[in-house]
Amino acid sequence: MTIFRKDFLWGGATAANQCEGAWDEDGKGVSVSDICTGGKYGQSKMITPVLDEGNFYPSREAIRHYRYFKEDIRLFAEMGFKVYRFSIAWTRIFPNGDEKEPNEAGLRHYEEVIDECLKYKIEPLITISHYEVPFGLTKKCNSWVSREMIGYYMNYCRTLFERYKGKVKYWLTFNEINSSVVPTGALLNQGILNELEKPTVFLDQPDIPQQRFQGLHHMFVASAMAVKLAHEIDPAYRVGNMIIYASSYPLTPKPEDVLKCQSYNQIFNYFCNDVQCKGRYPFYADAYFAEKGISIVKQQGDDEIIREGTVDFVTFSYYMSSCQSADTEEEQGDGNLTGGVPNPYLKASEWGWQIDPKGLRYALIELYDRYHLPLMVVENGLGAKDELEEDGSIHDSYRIKYLREHIMEMKEAVKAGVDLMGYTPWGCIDLVSASTGEYAKRYGMIYVRRYDDGTGDFARLKKDSFYWYRDVIASNGELLP
Repeated sequence: MTIFRKDFLWGGATAANQCEGAWDEDGKGVSVSDICTGGKYGQSKMITPVLDEGNFYPSREAIRHYRYFKEDIRLFAEMGFKVYRFSIAWTRIFPNGDEKEPNEAGLRHYEEVIDECLKYKIEPLITISHYEVPFGLTKKCNSWVSREMIGYYMNYCRTLFERYKGKVKYWLTFNEINSSVVPTGALLNQGILNELEKPTVFLDQPDIPQQRFQGLHHMFVASAMAVKLAHEIDPAYRVGNMIIYASSYPLTPKPEDVLKCQSYNQIFNYFCNDVQCKGRYPFYADAYFAEKGISIVKQQGDDEIIREGTVDFVTFSYYMSSCQSADTEEEQGDGNLTGGVPNPYLKASEWGWQIDPKGLRYALIELYDRYHLPLMVVENGLGAKDELEEDGSIHDSYRIKYLREHIMEMKEAVKAGVDLMGYTPWGCIDLVSASTGEYAKRYGMIYVRRYDDGTGDFARLKKDSFYWYRDVIASNGELLP
């Protein structure tokens, strides 16, 4: 008897803007990711509203998944994938975002990707909006700051739901929607940009919290409408949300630290989930908005829409945890947009992300206890500098260790009663890092020969973790050598 359910969805995850390339081919428009240059750990990427030909834009070519998708999906099938989580580039379907009619070349491309998955009996799990709002909408209305975005998004959703009916079952409305509660989520997630005249440091862009939270309200309404529309078009559709979950602990037992941690968890880990799963704004939001001087403008009927459009399942990314301290002198740690103080009991990756497998078990139990909805871990992985040996091998034992320990904690959560649907580690194939804009931070089980100096032939090579994960899937998680 295995711990995971028989139909457990093992697989991997990517995002169009980080893997596809072909940024201006077949009618595709410019997205906000296309105006971001490369960067590296300790050096932020830049936002360039006017493209600078002297800069390196890694998303322009990424790993050329747009051309190599058949080879890549064949490799995923060789690993035994039951599901492939990928995103659709909004600007391939509606290049500027506000067109009435979609770009047929874009629709046809994703139909080919979906069909290739189905050929190998791999379920497509599609993220509708994953960190690549059309830049045309940023320029037109500052993106999700404007309520106009709901209509543009719904036109996009209807197009996808109708075109791929009968072929796709699982959808996610927005990637890591709660990144919008922190400043870096403004452009990354919402397409909000308050400086259109000159380059801006990605980690230091002008921020107006009122805009982010008003934009988030518009996204909540759009997500709820998309859930309802999906069910109307095809009752078999299952629509989930997606957040970053950053397990957070008080740095000390001091009551002040405990309260600080509670407040952090409410806003970062639970606020968006509470709205999308429970169908209403949580009680603590009013006090937070009052403290920050935020006033949410709602139209009549918004609360009803949100109440009627709750999600069918909950998905989240989990990479690391942090601690919270009321002491403002404590040094802030690095992380995936999460903030917090380093945990003295944990080790960190080369990029400063603390490795905490037990934090994943904690996250699963907390989320299931709070919402009683099926869960799926749709991002989890270790970014590392993999070494390519002369014989073409890549010995990434550190990645195997990371994944093994997190899967073990998933098993413990399932034994505790959590309804876990599946697991799609992030970057099953190497791609461009969203946070730093570099190739060097590799997550994949498949190595791609592409480098930050613009060199490389894009060849695909299997890492040791490729074979390890293949055996894990074949045993439904029982074999964890």
